[in-house]
Amino acid sequence: MSKQEDPRGRRDEDAPDPKARRKQIILGLVMGAIMGVLISALTEFWYWLPAGLALGLATGAIMKPPKA
Repeated sequence: MSKQEDPRGRRDEDAPDPKARRKQIILGLVMGAIMGVLISALTEFWYWLPAGLALGLATGAIMKPPKA
């Protein structure tokens, strides 16, 4: 194993920047909150807000941030 690879086999160049990862997760949370509030307002069922936040967090964590 060379110095440029981590144990999972990815190269250092392929690893996302921590700032980009944080921005991606925050963006996912914001979008999830917006969708949760909108669906909660339409259905008058407030549990859609935590569901939207969870979905946004999961989406932000799974997606690969764009290269800077």
